Amino acid sequence: MRIGTNELLIILVVVLLIFGPKNLPKLGKMFGKTMSNFKKGMDETEDDDDSSDKKEEKKDEKKDDEE
Repeated sequence: MRIGTNELLIILVVVLLIFGPKNLPKLGKMFGKTMSNFKKGMDETEDDDDSSDKKEEKKDEKKDDEE
């Protein structure tokens, strides 16, 4: 199910009526910051997963070398 232009216009009008025209730039800025922080958090989580996998592989290699 996709959202078409009519649905987007209806959503925009409802948001405009609820928050008013003065608060829309603030909401857009907050939404942008939220999305960028979310993306940074996802990237950091992926990096942490990759580094922990590498650490486990190194530990396994050291155990094999000791035996």
